[in-house]
Amino acid sequence: MSAERARPEGVTSRLVLATRNTGKIAELRQILADASVPVEIVGLEEFPEIGDVAETGLTFAENALLKAHAVARQSGLPAIADDSGLCVDALNGMPGIFSARWAGKHGDDRANLELLLAQVSDVPGEHRGAHFACAAALALPSGEERVADGALHGVVIDAPRGANGFGYDPIFVPEGESRTTAELSAEEKNAISHRGRAFRALAPIIAELV
Repeated sequence: MSAERARPEGVTSRLVLATRNTGKIAELRQILADASVPVEIVGLEEFPEIGDVAETGLTFAENALLKAHAVARQSGLPAIADDSGLCVDALNGMPGIFSARWAGKHGDDRANLELLLAQVSDVPGEHRGAHFACAAALALPSGEERVADGALHGVVIDAPRGANGFGYDPIFVPEGESRTTAELSAEEKNAISHRGRAFRALAPIIAELV
């Protein structure tokens, strides 16, 4: 699809968010609208020719930049990508960038969660600190890049609770909460999430560069 497609009234630029997740697209649209950044956000569904990008980086920022640059290069538009995961203090910050494939198979939430619980089963509650981390990257077709970070601190509990969310949400209780992130509503989680914080930190950078 042409990068010069007619834009909605009042919109000055188009941005591609490197995802096909409609919820994530809606979240970024709302964050930029709240920040009065006049851009149009589209997802990868508009660019079916763009395939998955291998996440070969060693940090969240490196992986986010790999995806953002690949999408910017192939679409001809500024692109945003993010990478995130759970970092557990007792596991020296792991699973970290390997969060989605901690048990070996990418995206097997149940196996990942069960393996992590087994690994911290002997760790006392006071040493179960953890945080969700996210790096959100903006890449321009020119090659210019920026990264913003977000984090949500809390603790890992003994057993899953809650049916909302995904990944490690059922075993993570944010600071100041008694509920897991899987027991929060989508609105409550988005208000404090690591990804939301990273996107909000990126908003003024988008306003400046795009």
